[in-house]
Amino acid sequence: MPGIIVQDGESFEKALKRFNKVCEKSGIIADYKKHQRYEKPSERRKRELNAAKRKMLKKLRMKSR
Repeated sequence: MPGIIVQDGESFEKALKRFNKVCEKSGIIADYKKHQRYEKPSERRKRELNAAKRKMLKKLRMKSR
C-alpha cells in the first residue's frame, strides 16, 4: 500500500489529497471499483471487446492523420 510522509506544518487536507493522488496513480482505486461487484464472464468479454474496438478505432484515427 502506498504511503506518504507528512511534512511539518502541512495541513491534513493537503496530505489526504496527496495520498489520494498516489493511490489513484498506483491503480488501487480502479482495482477496488472493479472488484466491488461480481462481473459475469459474458459481461467481461463484452467489456473487453468494446475496449479493443475503441483501441483499434483510436489507432486508425492516429494513423490517418
